[in-house]
Amino acid sequence: MKIIRVLLSCLLTGVILFFGVKPALAFCGFYVAKADTSLYNQASQVIIARDEDRTVLTMSNDYQGEVKDFAMVVPVPVILKEEQVHVGEAKILQRLDDFSAPRLVEYFDDDPCEIRAYEDGIAFNSAPQAAPSLRQKKADADLGVTVEEQFSVGEYDIVILSAKESGGLETWLRQNDYQIPEGAKELLQPYIRQNLKFFVAKVNLEEYDSNGFEKLRPISMAYESPKFMLPIRLGMMNANGDQDLIVYLLSPKGQVELSNYRTVKVPSDSEVPEFVKEEFKDFYTAMFQNSYIRENKKVAFLEYAWDMGSCDPCSAEPLNREELKEAGVFWLDSTPSNPRFFGNSNVFITRLHVRYSRDRFPEDLKFQQTSDRDLFQGRYVIRHPYTGDITCDAGKEYQQSVRDRQEREAKTLAKLTGWNIESIRDRIKFVKAEPVEWWENLWNR
Repeated sequence: MKIIRVLLSCLLTGVILFFGVKPALAFCGFYVAKADTSLYNQASQVIIARDEDRTVLTMSNDYQGEVKDFAMVVPVPVILKEEQVHVGEAKILQRLDDFSAPRLVEYFDDDPCEIRAYEDGIAFNSAPQAAPSLRQKKADADLGVTVEEQFSVGEYDIVILSAKESGGLETWLRQNDYQIPEGAKELLQPYIRQNLKFFVAKVNLEEYDSNGFEKLRPISMAYESPKFMLPIRLGMMNANGDQDLIVYLLSPKGQVELSNYRTVKVPSDSEVPEFVKEEFKDFYTAMFQNSYIRENKKVAFLEYAWDMGSCDPCSAEPLNREELKEAGVFWLDSTPSNPRFFGNSNVFITRLHVRYSRDRFPEDLKFQQTSDRDLFQGRYVIRHPYTGDITCDAGKEYQQSVRDRQEREAKTLAKLTGWNIESIRDRIKFVKAEPVEWWENLWNR
């Protein structure tokens, strides 16, 4: 039996991959670097634009392997028609990632001997497929499976299914060349009880080859439903170890949070040693894992919450109106509310980072919108000591304060990452400080 190898990032967003999966181990200041999705193994990206009961869900396909072997099944709340499905470009996910990624900023100390005002800035259309034969319809009906819709969009051939019971759905999938892993029947049943439908997609090879695509593009779907959730349990069937999911939630109201798991902020606004600038990837990876363990692996982390009309500091420009539409935002006003910026202030972005495994996240993700428009970003600060000649008595105090600051930075880094404090100290270029005698400032000389 031919085993199909799949690595699909939207697996983590409620996509069921019925194949043998072998995942690929996937404010003021001057902006320096960002912690983007390339940091995380098996990182999946999803965009959810939602207002009231209307939702546009975009799933990225980080698929490794032959496109002819690609297929996915996604639980969806309604029967989708062809016009409700869109194939976009991966660059829109990259834009959102660039804009919202945790970032590193740096400051440079002034000459302590100069009088200055020092400000601590916080700092898819192919030809439609032939209709199934009457014999096929009867066979499907015998299994309790109904093909509700069937169409092609871009490089994808899509079928929308409904099912009465999980055994019939499992049989239908097997008969249609989907290899189902053990345990699928039990995991399918809760979605059938909720009356969810199933979005089944395969690659139209002729369309894919004729357009010269190098990789599969993201799929968007628009629908209305009171359910504001993202199924992830089915995606765990083939998962080995922890998986990372980045969800970009776009709302006209404010922050979005999970209602069935805690949402906590990543540690932020911490001052760290200078060498972290060259090792920001290692730093953020270790810091996130340390926080994940500390929270008992049962929370979602807020990495960014911001009005799309601005950024400070800007790791990337806010998305313009056309990009926001591509991301699924359907409520844009006729004119930007703030012409100074590329974006539109009635779009608020929440970036949630969920690292999960089978035993820690037994439920699908359920979201709720809030009116909280407080701004937050995962932000880490480097302060460079002044390196010029120091020609005044105040310079001694400054040097001692810098040395004390460097020690605090070392302890902060050790606490954030779990790295050995002595190893951190060995890498810091401590400022040499002459001791300030107790009487030197007595008479303000």
